Amino acid sequence: MGIAVKKTISLPPDLANEAETIAREEGKTLSSVIQDALRIARQDRLKREFREMQGYWSRKAKEKGILTEKDLKKYLNK
Repeated sequence: MGIAVKKTISLPPDLANEAETIAREEGKTLSSVIQDALRIARQDRLKREFREMQGYWSRKAKEKGILTEKDLKKYLNK
């Protein structure tokens, strides 16, 4: 993993208990469970941002009449 930075976080009791249960059941450290959760949250955020960008550029293409790859090639060769 390389260098780790220690942080202190606060969790509501129910979330702390759930994280500890997951760690125990999966044979992981609490730190590892939190790291996994943060990685998943980051991945979800990046997917959401990608879909938003994709939607934006799809709308822009439709506004210009670009609906197929053939349309795109014609547009780019202008």
